Amino acid sequence: MTRSTIELPVTADDYRIARYAAAAIALTVAEAALPSPLPGIKPGLANIIVLVVLARYGWRDAAWVSLLRVVAGSLVIGQFLAPGFFLALSGALCSLSVLALAQHLPPRLFGPVSASVLAAFAHIGGQIALARAWLVPHDAVFYLLPLFATAALVFGTINGLVAARLLAIPVATPVPDTALLKAGQ
Repeated sequence: MTRSTIELPVTADDYRIARYAAAAIALTVAEAALPSPLPGIKPGLANIIVLVVLARYGWRDAAWVSLLRVVAGSLVIGQFLAPGFFLALSGALCSLSVLALAQHLPPRLFGPVSASVLAAFAHIGGQIALARAWLVPHDAVFYLLPLFATAALVFGTINGLVAARLLAIPVATPVPDTALLKAGQ
């Protein structure tokens, strides 16, 4: 009997996405430790990473980072397949959809801050829609909308400003392997 092994090729893009996803997961776990004045109101720090990846590498990479963050973050926190996981997933899918559409807006009018605010509103909209359809089947959940919208505006603006600041920093170029080999000789 022969052992079968499957080797998947790993590209530089895979490493880059994994690094950014790890940073987003770390921020998700750190954010879970922060006390929240009201369930559902969180700063969304991992969205800073998603915005940076979106601006530098495009929507596909940002979607990978965002979805890996939701799945792995919920596994680490212990909420995988719990209602919190589905709320986070619905928010992430809605914000990714809005970010996909926002890419086509004029870049001189819409930057990281406006993209972050749009994504924050979409995120909270997706969560409230899922909560209304599944967890709280009553229209009273919409009474929380002004509070959540205010939080989305504040945290979306702050996260967008942080992402814009990070995007102003030049990306360090990796040293090619051949240069390392020559330096070691």
